Amino acid sequence: MRLATFNILHGRSPADDRVDLDRFAAAISELDADVLALQEVDRDQPRSHLADLTAVAADAMGAVAHRFVAAVAGTPGATWMAATGAEQPGTAAYGIALLSRYPVSGWQVVRLPTVPFRFPLWLREPRKVIVVDEEPRTAVIGVVETPQGPVTVANTHLSFVPGWNRVQLRRLRRDLTAFPGPLVLMGDLNMTPPTPAAVTGYRVLAAGCTFPAQHADRQLDHVLLRGGIGAVTATESRVMPLSDHRALLVDLDLRPA
Repeated sequence: MRLATFNILHGRSPADDRVDLDRFAAAISELDADVLALQEVDRDQPRSHLADLTAVAADAMGAVAHRFVAAVAGTPGATWMAATGAEQPGTAAYGIALLSRYPVSGWQVVRLPTVPFRFPLWLREPRKVIVVDEEPRTAVIGVVETPQGPVTVANTHLSFVPGWNRVQLRRLRRDLTAFPGPLVLMGDLNMTPPTPAAVTGYRVLAAGCTFPAQHADRQLDHVLLRGGIGAVTATESRVMPLSDHRALLVDLDLRPA
């Protein structure tokens, strides 16, 4: 079984500043993941041609189950509000997605604590400080029915505010205790090792720099495991034809020893 997590930058390539849906679909197909966690996913956004990027990815990888969870209703950087899950069809949204080639027997959404204040953010380009509102953060959890039994998989994209992402990760770890069996946590956690493993107590399945994509010098994207799931046979931090992150892949042999 191949697991992959990928912050897709809403499908945009920094090389040409465009969202090309065919390029995006080809990139997802290239990953050849059985279970795929995506972050910074658009649905019905003008900047990504009003496409449902989760559906495009599902078709490209041959997923039989997928779930998009909006963190934001509206357009990041413009007019938006926290998503509630009750948005009308056709509402522009932005969030995370979990996709699987195996059936998923149950889904759950966790809304994580949001930074309750505006804060200054330093921009290297054009070298100035702006005051921003942090976007809401969420997690999507699926119980994946693999040929060797159920595996719970969670996907999240945590805050980039130092310290606050730890608060969110602790809350998510607490909420995940209710799920039995082996559990995989994937996503852009916006923190570097060894913090994610230290906060959760989970085991690291893959290590490798994932950001920035072309000259990666830090790992922001993670695949962590609680419990036993089989042997890791390969890992890779892969440069893709889009996004400012690399994709992080883990191959597992689920067969009993």
